[in-house]
Formats: sequence, structure tokens, C-alpha cells
Amino acid sequence: MIGTLAAVLTTLAFLPQAIKTIKTKDTSGISLVMYSMQVIGIFLWLLHGLNIQDMPLIMANSISFVLSGTILICKIRYK
Repeated sequence: MIGTLAAVLTTLAFLPQAIKTIKTKDTSGISLVMYSMQVIGIFLWLLHGLNIQDMPLIMANSISFVLSGTILICKIRYK
């Protein structure tokens, strides 16, 4: 139960930032280096989940990868 709650919260934590970034196109307060590292780290966790066939790990990191990747793309595009 604790692990599920942790996965839901950390995965959905990117949602408000993604929505705000898409709406405002303001990425001035977002670190390019931090989000690049974050997206790469999430992608590696996703690969790990695929490797060990862990569905909760795959699902959580797939969603996190899309949301944080969207923010990173906006940061690069609206720089």
C-alpha cells in the first residue's frame, strides 16, 4: 500500500508542472540540466522495469517519462 501510494504521488507530481508549462510556455524557472538528468534517469528505470518485467515499475515510469519528457521538450522549444 505504501509503495503504491508513493508511485502514484511521485508519478503524478509532474502533472501540474507539465500543464502549467504547456499553458504558459514559460520555462524560465526550469533547469535544463535537472530535467535532462531526470528524463534520462526515468528512462533508465523504465528500461530496468522492462528488463525485470515489473508492471508497476513499467507503468509508473512510462507515465513519468511522458510527463517529464514533455516538460523537457517545452524547455528546449521555448528557451
